Amino acid sequence: MKISLRYFASVREQLGTGQESLELPAVATTVGAVREALVARGGAWAEALGQNRAVRMACNQVMCGPETEVVDGAEVAFFPPVTGG
Repeated sequence: MKISLRYFASVREQLGTGQESLELPAVATTVGAVREALVARGGAWAEALGQNRAVRMACNQVMCGPETEVVDGAEVAFFPPVTGG
């Protein structure tokens, strides 16, 4: 399954990229599994997306949790929590 990944704000800065395409293994069927696969890359990926980091997620431009299913061609985005005022 191939998906598009988007990274925003400090996550983008840490990773040095704003987007990429990724071929997922068949077992990665949720947004949480995508995050785990990226963390497994190690280095900046583990730092930016590790479970100890507050990271928001979206699938196809809708905010979601780690249990959200990912389908072929989906867009998954990761970004830090934001506040406004």
